[in-house]
Amino acid sequence: MGRTNMAHEHRGDPLGITSAAVVLVDAHGLIKHWSAAAQNLLGYAAAEVLQQPATSLLLSEDALTSAWFGARRVGAGWEAEVTARHRAGHPLEVALRACPVRTGNGSEWLITACDSAASRKWELDQVVVRTLLEEQALAGTGPDEEPRSLWVNPRTAGMEELPPQEAPTLPPSALCARRMPSAVDVPAAPNTGLDRGQRSRRSSRRPAEPTGRALGPRSTAVAVPSSDEARERLTLINEAGQRIGTTLDLDHTVRELAEVLVPELADFAAIDLFQGGLTAKEVTGEPVTGGTLRRATNLSIHEEHPEVVVAIGEPTRYPARSPQRRCLEAGRSILDPVLAPTTWWLAEDPLRLEKLHRIGVHTHLTVPLRARGVTMGVVTLLRWENPDAFDEDDQLLVEELVARAAVCVDNARRFAREHNAALALQTSLLPPDLPDHSAVELAYRYLPTDAEAGVGGDWFDVIPLSGARVALVVGDVVGHGIHAAASMGRLRAAVQTLADLDLPPDELLAHVDDLVLRLADEAEAATDDPMVIGATCVYAVYDPISGKLNVARAGHPSPAIAHLSEPVEFPDIPAGPPLGLGGLPFESAEIAVEEGSVIALYTDGLIEASDRDVDVGFERLCFALAHPDRPLEEICDTMVRTLLPDHPHDDVAFLIARTHRLPPDRVVSWEVPSDPRAVHDVRCEAVRQLTDWGLEDLAFTTELIVSELVTNAIRHAGGPTALRLILDRSLICEVSDASNTSPHMRRSPVTDEGGRGLFLVAQVAQRWGTRYTGTGKTVWAEQPLPPGDISPRR
Repeated sequence: MGRTNMAHEHRGDPLGITSAAVVLVDAHGLIKHWSAAAQNLLGYAAAEVLQQPATSLLLSEDALTSAWFGARRVGAGWEAEVTARHRAGHPLEVALRACPVRTGNGSEWLITACDSAASRKWELDQVVVRTLLEEQALAGTGPDEEPRSLWVNPRTAGMEELPPQEAPTLPPSALCARRMPSAVDVPAAPNTGLDRGQRSRRSSRRPAEPTGRALGPRSTAVAVPSSDEARERLTLINEAGQRIGTTLDLDHTVRELAEVLVPELADFAAIDLFQGGLTAKEVTGEPVTGGTLRRATNLSIHEEHPEVVVAIGEPTRYPARSPQRRCLEAGRSILDPVLAPTTWWLAEDPLRLEKLHRIGVHTHLTVPLRARGVTMGVVTLLRWENPDAFDEDDQLLVEELVARAAVCVDNARRFAREHNAALALQTSLLPPDLPDHSAVELAYRYLPTDAEAGVGGDWFDVIPLSGARVALVVGDVVGHGIHAAASMGRLRAAVQTLADLDLPPDELLAHVDDLVLRLADEAEAATDDPMVIGATCVYAVYDPISGKLNVARAGHPSPAIAHLSEPVEFPDIPAGPPLGLGGLPFESAEIAVEEGSVIALYTDGLIEASDRDVDVGFERLCFALAHPDRPLEEICDTMVRTLLPDHPHDDVAFLIARTHRLPPDRVVSWEVPSDPRAVHDVRCEAVRQLTDWGLEDLAFTTELIVSELVTNAIRHAGGPTALRLILDRSLICEVSDASNTSPHMRRSPVTDEGGRGLFLVAQVAQRWGTRYTGTGKTVWAEQPLPPGDISPRR
C-alpha cells in the first residue's frame, strides 16, 4: 500500500502524454482527436469538438496572438500559454505543448495541455532541482565504510577532469580535500579545479535510516558560477565600440555592426535601412509606419548564406505584421519564436517561410536602428545552429550594441547625405557637356577627391564668344564640401555673365575679385565662425582668326602649351593675386599659338598630387603632353595615369584644347570712309561676298544689318570705321569704330524718323552685342546659316 501511495503522489510532467489532455489537430486546423483528459480539463465532450477549428476553443483571437508572441522552442516542438473558454463559460489559463507530426496529409499537430497553475508549479520544482543538481558543480558520496562517490554531475566531472560515467567508482578523496564530520558550510574551497573567480561551498552530513541509524558520511560540493559571462558581455560591448564606426562610409559601418553580431550572438544578421538612409518621420522622430526598406548588408555563419531571401540593395518587402514592421511601429525590439506552418505573419511570405523552416530557425530577434530621434532601419537576428533561443539577456545585449552602433550609422548617413548633396550640386553647376566649337577641339577630366575629404570647389568652363572666339576657364575655390561647391557655382555664373560682356581677361578677373570680396563679407556677417572664401582662376581667350591666346590668371598655375614643333611651354604670364584679396591689379599676356597645338588648363591638385614636389609635377605634365598630335582622350588618360595616385588628396580638374585656325577665305574686311554715301558701296560688297560663299538667302537681312551698323558708326562715332564678315558656324557681321560709347536699343515713337536701327538688327539677327577694344568698340550681329551643307565658293 505504501508503494502505491508513493507512486500516486509522485508528480510527473503535467504536460506528459500519459497525464495531460491530448488533442490532435490536422493541417487545416481542425480537431481530429479529443482525449478524456481533454474533456476533464475544458468540459467539452469529444462529439462537441471533433472536426471543429481548434481556435474556436480560445477566448478570443487576441489570445492566439499572445500565445504566438510568448511561445518558446522546446526540442522539436513549442510551449506556450493560452486563455481558453471552458464549457461552463469561464476563462481558463491553459499550458500547451505542440509538436509537428508528418503524415500523408501534410503537417499535423499533436498537442498536450494542462492547467497553467500545475505547469508553473512543476516548472518551478524543476528549476530548483536543476539548479542544485546540474547548474552547480556538485558531487555526492555514499554511506560505505570506505566512502565512495555515488553520483557526480557533468559540471563537477568536468572540473575534476573525470568522465561522468566513471564517477561512481571513484573515492571521495578524489573530489574532496577532507571529509566533514557533520553538516557544515566551509568558506574555503577545496582544490576541486574551480575556475578563478568562482566561489565553492562544501557541506557534509550523516544521513540516517528510518530507524535512526547513521549510514555513514555523505558530502556535497557546490560551486557558484563566476561572473565570466558578464565579463564576456562587457568585453563584447567594448570591442564593438572599437570595431564599429572606423570610417564614415555607410556601407562599411553597417557591415562592421553585422560582423560584431555574427557569430558571437547570432547565426545570421540582416540590416535593412530606409531608402536613402532617411525616414519620412525624421523631423518629428515619430514611430515609422511606412517607407521602403532596402537590404544594406547581411552576414551568415555559412559562406553560401542559405537563409538569405533579399539580396543587398533590394527592397525587403516584409509582410504588414512581420516582426520587422511591428518593431518599427512600436519603436522597440521584438523577440519572436519562429513557429512552423501556423506562423501567422509568415503565411503572407511563402518564400521566407520555406527557408526559415528548411534550415530550422527557431528564434527571431528584431531591433530598431535608431539614433538622435531618427529611425534609420531595423536589425534582424536569427538562430538555428545555436540551440539556445534568444532570451531577455541576449535581447538587452543586442539592444545595447545596436544603440551604440546606431550613432555611428547616423554619423555615416549624415556625412553621406551631405557629401551626395554637395556632389550633386557641384555636378549640376559644372557644364553637362562641352560645346562643339570650330576654334578648338576639347577634352576634360573632373576627379572629385575621396569621401574622407569631401567635395571641393574645382570647376572648368568653355564659353563661346563673339567673332568666332572661345574662352577657356579653370578655377579652384578654397575648401571642400557643400559651401565650396555653392561658392564655385556663384563664381562660375559670374564669369559667364562677364564673359558675355566681352571683357578682356584682366578686367574680367578684377570684377570676379570684387564678387569674392562681397561673398567673404556675407559669410563673415552670417556666422560666428566665418568661412574662408577665396579662389584661384585662369581665364584665356583664343582667337582662331589671329591665332593668339590672351590669358590672365589670379593665383592660379600658368597654362601649359604643347607645340607641334617645340617643347612644352609654360608661358610667363603675370601671376596676379588670388581672388578675394582685393586692391591689387591683374595683368594679361598675349601668346601666339600655332594651329594644332594643345593648351592645358588645370588646378593645382594635378601637379601637387601625392605630396610630390611641384617641379616633379611640372616635369610629369610635360611628359604627358608630349606628342600633342595624339587623340585628346588619350592625352587625358596619360595625364591621369602619370600625375595622379589612386586616391588624390584634392579635387582635380583640367581642360585641354587643340587649336584650329579659321581659313583665310572665310574672313573678309573693308575699310569704310566717314561718308554716308559709302554705306551703299559697302553694302554691295557684302552682298557680292555672300554670293561667293553661296549664301544668297541671307543677302536681304545682311544688307539691313550692314546698313544700320555702318550708318550708326559714321553718324555717331568718329575716326575710321571697318566692316568684317566671318563665315563660321554662323554668319557674323562686325562693325568697328573709334568710339567708346555703347549703343543702346530703344523703341522709337511712330512719329520719329530714326532710332530704330538696333531694334531692326535685333529682330533679324540671332544675337548681337558690343565688345570694347584698345582703340574703340566693335558692334557685332550673328545670323544662323540656312540648313544644308554650305561651302564657300572658290
